[in-house]
Amino acid sequence: MVGLADSDQKTAPLVLLVSPKGKRYLLRLQPGAHWSTNLGRIAHDDMLRKPAGGIVHTHLGTPFLLLEPTLADLITMISRRTQIIFPKDAAHILFQLSVQPGSRVIEAGSGSGGMTTALAWFVRPTGQVFSYEVNEQHQEQARQNIVKVGLEPYVTFHQRDIQDGFLETGVDALFFDVRSPWRYLGAAKEALRPGGRLAILLPTTNQVGAVLRCLYEMSFADLRVEELLLRRYKPVPDRLRPEDQMIAHSGYMVFARNMIEDTSDWLPVQVRRYLSRRQLATQQAAQRGEVYSDENDDPILQEPLPESDG
Repeated sequence: MVGLADSDQKTAPLVLLVSPKGKRYLLRLQPGAHWSTNLGRIAHDDMLRKPAGGIVHTHLGTPFLLLEPTLADLITMISRRTQIIFPKDAAHILFQLSVQPGSRVIEAGSGSGGMTTALAWFVRPTGQVFSYEVNEQHQEQARQNIVKVGLEPYVTFHQRDIQDGFLETGVDALFFDVRSPWRYLGAAKEALRPGGRLAILLPTTNQVGAVLRCLYEMSFADLRVEELLLRRYKPVPDRLRPEDQMIAHSGYMVFARNMIEDTSDWLPVQVRRYLSRRQLATQQAAQRGEVYSDENDDPILQEPLPESDG
């Protein structure tokens, strides 16, 4: 058997320890160091001699599974100052953005680095993530988390207000996790390559409505709004049943493609009908010397934009 110390990893291995009660611990092994918990102490050297998939014991005899952490472990177990993205949403966003080795991806809103970790994991070894965050403390936390998991070569951090635009152009994909993304869609359009993929994560429906209005106006196409609900089951063969709690609503995901030509023919039928009615009403009001107000019209694309950031 090949121990962790003899693996091909160029850096000290990152491992996951799982207690008999399912508690999980993430740590990077260093020769000569020790890891301590109320269940006892384990020498890092003992773990380095073991292969992943083995069992190690504390000096008090408590066993722990010794595993290689998954990407889901890295996302959910990072140190955080902000709410992190759930792995179920991160995986779907990565799939829809078609993130792959060599991709150039902008992330607007580093947060604590959960999604940054996922993006960097998939763009390596030849791609790059450009992560923007205006809050210095949040970005420093994200930077530390990226260093901890060994993905720092694949991430470029910018402490910058995205109101001033993005520094990169021609990127393959762009992900927004900010409060008012509709205010920055012009900058996103300039940064994305033609046909580039856009994903936006939002917690409320009024924010989704605001984004959709702007996406239609700016000739984005192939729009979709999706939500994922995840239910876990108790892994008991004779009494299989759902867990008492589930990860239900965690956010709405909006996806779109950046187009360089007019996309009005791809507007949903309901939107086209509303726009036609509004255009006719505006013309009729102008003929009467009045200004058209759509206050009492159908509530499609009309709700006032949510309040600005801050």
